Amino acid sequence: MVTALKDDERRLVMPSALRRRSLLLLQGLVAEAVRRGYEVRKAGSSFYSREGGVDVAVDGFTYTVTVRQEFPESVDPERSARLVVELGHGLTGRPGRWRDRKGRTLEEALGVILGEIEARAVEGARREQNEQQARADREVRWRAAMEVAKEQAVREQLAQVLREEGGRWQEAAALSAYCTALEGRIGGLEGAADAADLDSARRWLDWASGYVRSIDPLSGLPKMPHSREPTPEELKPYLRGWSPYGPERCG
Repeated sequence: MVTALKDDERRLVMPSALRRRSLLLLQGLVAEAVRRGYEVRKAGSSFYSREGGVDVAVDGFTYTVTVRQEFPESVDPERSARLVVELGHGLTGRPGRWRDRKGRTLEEALGVILGEIEARAVEGARREQNEQQARADREVRWRAAMEVAKEQAVREQLAQVLREEGGRWQEAAALSAYCTALEGRIGGLEGAADAADLDSARRWLDWASGYVRSIDPLSGLPKMPHSREPTPEELKPYLRGWSPYGPERCG
């Protein structure tokens, strides 16, 4: 990979002495990373022409290390000769950039850079574990909320059946009272009213009585209604902010 960078004239565009030093820095970093058992890959990120770098993978976490000339436009020979090594995807409060110092060169900081990569991998694993635990806890809470919502939605289904039956029963009771009154009226007019009118009234009474029996839910023994699986829309009013589609979605 370092050789590929060396042969790529579009990368590490800088004075030849600085370019050679940059390549040696990356070579030293790669060698130490491999010695520690880590995988080094061709960098997946795109670079500016003045940069070059590699990806270092530690315990499933990949970090991009780049090197570049710090002050390419400077006319001061000392400033223009400085390099900077950067670690991509910096985290708040963690170091991610190293420069030459009076008491330590970048070559001497390679172990520190790899140590930072290792620290980030540990932190990343801890964060991933916490996220997995949080997702698991959220899943448990969501499932519990779904169970309660399903019970309440089914309860509402049965309550709706009850309301409908109660409405039919009230209607049947009112119509039954009418039939009783009509029967009394017919009986009171026997021999006094026209026979044809009485016959018509009796036929109307027979039909009305049959209709009342047909709509009266208590004309037979009511059975426990069948409930069905509630739809997502039926569950929403009882989920208290949870989504019926999954624990990761908003209600």
